[in-house]
Amino acid sequence: MTDAEWEAIALSLRAASLATALAMVPGVGLGYLFARRTGPLWFAAEQATLLPLVLPPVVTGYALLLLLPRTVAFTWAAGVLASSVVGFPLLVQASKAAFLGVNRTLEDAAQIDGAGPAARFRRVVLPLAARGIGAGTVLHFGRALGEFGATIVVAGNLPGTTQTLPLLLYARLQQPGGGLSALRLAGLAVLVSVLCLGAYAVLMRRSHRSE
Repeated sequence: MTDAEWEAIALSLRAASLATALAMVPGVGLGYLFARRTGPLWFAAEQATLLPLVLPPVVTGYALLLLLPRTVAFTWAAGVLASSVVGFPLLVQASKAAFLGVNRTLEDAAQIDGAGPAARFRRVVLPLAARGIGAGTVLHFGRALGEFGATIVVAGNLPGTTQTLPLLLYARLQQPGGGLSALRLAGLAVLVSVLCLGAYAVLMRRSHRSE
């Protein structure tokens, strides 16, 4: 592995970690609301959160480019935001499914014991949904780690600044003699993806057992 490759890998891990952390509170919060609220407005809001999942990533990146201040565009922060937005629907939907799987009778019992809404959420609902939320977090991290289209539009492909592993792989594919480096990077990307899917499967299995 070359220094540039290690740098891109480290940048990818930092960006994906921060992007996932950025999405956690709003993603889990919306997942809870979508699990407990019904009606046309809530349905429309949920569909809106799904847009980054079905839109071409380039379109998502272009939208962010139009919305972000010029001082933020083509910076590492812009890449983190793009990764966070593209993976956001996965976290929201996994959180929603986790909250839907919580036994409501346990909440009712806590309410009878005098627990308020905040206490019920913190002490009953959230712990029971934690593994499902963890599975969604892993999916978001994996998606953020592999983000390419939105990132290259809103953050560019700047070595040492915004050039993550997928962007370096793309650059190597454009260079004569870059095939070996591209193969290493592609293999590493596949390995990380498999690990993320494995972690997701384990968390989902444990989540189902706890229901």
